Amino acid sequence: MRYLGIDYGSKCVGLALSDDDGKMGFPHTVLSNTPALLEEVTKLIEEEGVQTVVFGDSKNLDGEENAIQQELKDFAEKLGVNAGVTIDFEPEYYTTKQAKDAQKLAGKESERADAIAAAIILTSYLERHGNN
Repeated sequence: MRYLGIDYGSKCVGLALSDDDGKMGFPHTVLSNTPALLEEVTKLIEEEGVQTVVFGDSKNLDGEENAIQQELKDFAEKLGVNAGVTIDFEPEYYTTKQAKDAQKLAGKESERADAIAAAIILTSYLERHGNN
């Protein structure tokens, strides 16, 4: 089973794909959050045979929804209907910061931090659901 992880942001959206067996997430790409986003993600889902999409559940440290959460939920609902896939959420805190810190340690800072964050979210989800 193939999975897509999404780190949804107001400006950029990081995407990660699982391996064919759905055991681990790998950074894929970063898209701009524009009106074309739904169509672009739907096309990727179809091309890659994705069956489940996992969004980072973006909340603050008190467990309350942050400013982007409602927009994320609306997009997730539209994507589920449009692409005909299962939508799930994975708790995430500071994944973009983790991704940027890892890039700094490796000496390879790039604009792919959001895709790396999506891979962290997706891999966490797969581990929690016993896919490893």
